[in-house]
Amino acid sequence: MKVVIIGNGGQSKKIQKILKRKKISYDIYKPKIKLSLDSEFRDKIKKFNIFFITSPNTTHFKYLKNLSKKYIFCEKPPVSKLSDLEKLKKMNSGKIYFNFNFRFSKIKEILELSSRYKLGELLYGNIINSHGLAYKKDYKLNWRSNIKKNPLGIYETVQIHFIDLVNFCFSIKKIDKPTLLNLSSSGTSYDTSHSKIYAENNAVIDIFSTYKSCLSNKKYFLFQNGSLEQSNNSITIRGPAKNLDKKGFFKNPNLIKKFTISNKKDFDDSLEKSVNFFIKHCRRQKKFKKKLFLKSISTNKYLLNYKF
Repeated sequence: MKVVIIGNGGQSKKIQKILKRKKISYDIYKPKIKLSLDSEFRDKIKKFNIFFITSPNTTHFKYLKNLSKKYIFCEKPPVSKLSDLEKLKKMNSGKIYFNFNFRFSKIKEILELSSRYKLGELLYGNIINSHGLAYKKDYKLNWRSNIKKNPLGIYETVQIHFIDLVNFCFSIKKIDKPTLLNLSSSGTSYDTSHSKIYAENNAVIDIFSTYKSCLSNKKYFLFQNGSLEQSNNSITIRGPAKNLDKKGFFKNPNLIKKFTISNKKDFDDSLEKSVNFFIKHCRRQKKFKKKLFLKSISTNKYLLNYKF
């Protein structure tokens, strides 16, 4: 396996650690000239067969179109322009894999198996994800705060993961135009975002993300016959809906199942499972299912439907 990682930022370093644990050697590529496909890169195309794209979102398509015959692990979102997305639809070689981290998370696993717990149809969801990145002194110098490098800010770097989680598990019918704000006035991009999603079964899901508050990671899903909640370091499943006391009044639903997890470990484990899934296909020279590619395209489209 001849592997190249494009980019050397935070996500790249996480992937490097995973590859080291798997004893897979790799090269790092960072362009000497911005947005230039130099001779070094063209030489790597000839010599290497597996590429990880961890560069800024706006550069993804440039690499994708030049690596279409290779095995590609590309960070989300796939592209940052609607015109590029239309071109990408025609490039599915079966070797392109997009990393949406929550596809391998514990919450996704439970959502897919909700029928096992007899929860019924989803009615409503609420996801809150926040931390104080915008309070850090170096945030203003970070690419996340630069509207040229990160045009939709936290919406495309953080909230996209949750949008994909909903899309993957329930299929999205539509998303209202999201509210994007720069509350910190630090940098030029958006540090806060709110989205309202409508699933195919008409369930409504609200997602709120911000870099301008305390650490909070909560996910709540209300079903016809119970609920699923992830808060801090636990996931609880409760039901049924008809749960009465001796006087015939409704009482809190019973605890069906409780999982103890670490949000950070779950996120890191999900990334490792995603990399393992990709590497397994490379080793076996297998193609990825078309459904994975189409879901990624579908999720990406929700980023590009509106002008801001």
